[in-house]
Amino acid sequence: MHTVWKGSISFGLVNIPVKLHTATENKDIKLRQLHKDCNTPISYKKVCQGCNKEVKDEDIVKAYEYAKNKFVVLDAEELENLRKENEDKAVEIIDFVKIEEIDPIYFDRSYFLSPDATGSKAYSLLRKTLEESGKIGVAKIVIRSKEQLAIVRVYKDSLVMETIHFPDEVRNVADVPNIPSEQTVVKKELDTALLLVDQLTTVFEPTKYTDEYRTTLMELIEEKKNSSTVTASDRQNAVPDNVMDLMTALQASLDKTKKKPTRKKKTAKAKTS
Repeated sequence: MHTVWKGSISFGLVNIPVKLHTATENKDIKLRQLHKDCNTPISYKKVCQGCNKEVKDEDIVKAYEYAKNKFVVLDAEELENLRKENEDKAVEIIDFVKIEEIDPIYFDRSYFLSPDATGSKAYSLLRKTLEESGKIGVAKIVIRSKEQLAIVRVYKDSLVMETIHFPDEVRNVADVPNIPSEQTVVKKELDTALLLVDQLTTVFEPTKYTDEYRTTLMELIEEKKNSSTVTASDRQNAVPDNVMDLMTALQASLDKTKKKPTRKKKTAKAKTS
C-alpha cells in the first residue's frame, strides 16, 4: 500500500511511529470526453480572464478572496513553512470517547495505520487498550496542508484512523428547507411500518451489496468494444505560447507591414591619386 503520511501517534507518554495508508478506493468508471467530429480527446487549459492568455503553473499564486474581488496573496514559501510547522507534530490523542457518541454525519475518510519498524509493541498496546476499554481515541492530524480532526479505532486486527469534520463544517439542519414539523402519526400506519422494518431486519453483510450501475456500464462497454470502437485522433494543432485576442493580433500584423526607416548610405569619398 502507498504511504500517504508518516509520523507518530502518542497518548500520554506512549509514542508509536506509524504510517498512514488509504483504506478505501474510488471505483467509479472514468469516461473521457472526445470531439464528436474527429474523436480527438478534449483538453482543458488554464487561461487568465484578464490577459486572455494561457498561464503556466509557475505563474500561478494562491490567494484568499475575503470580499468581492479583494484578495490576500499567500506566497508558496509562507504556505510551505506553515505546512511543515504543523506536519512535524505527532498525532496526539487528546480524548477517549465512545464511538456511539459521534454521529455518522461527522465521518469523512478512512485510513489504515501500520506500525513503523520500531513501533510494533506500542501499536499492539494501543490496539489492546482500545479493545478492552471499548473506547476510541480523538486526535488531530495535518494531511495535505489541512488540519483534520480524527478518531483512532480498532478494525479487525488493525488500527484505523477516520478523519471527521469539525463542528463548523457540518451545516445547520435548521437551514434545510421543507422539513415537516412533528405531526401526529396514525397508530395503524406506524404498526405496519414497524412490522415491515422487523421483516427486513438482518445481519449486515457488506459483500451482498454491489454497485449495479457500474456492473451494467462495464457490460455495455465490453459489448460495444466488439462493435463500435473508435480510434482517437492523435492530430494536434500547434498552439502558440501566448494566446492573443483579436485586436492584439491585428495590431501585431499591422506593425509587421510597416516599412522600417532606411538608413542613408554614406557616400565614399573619391580617392585622390
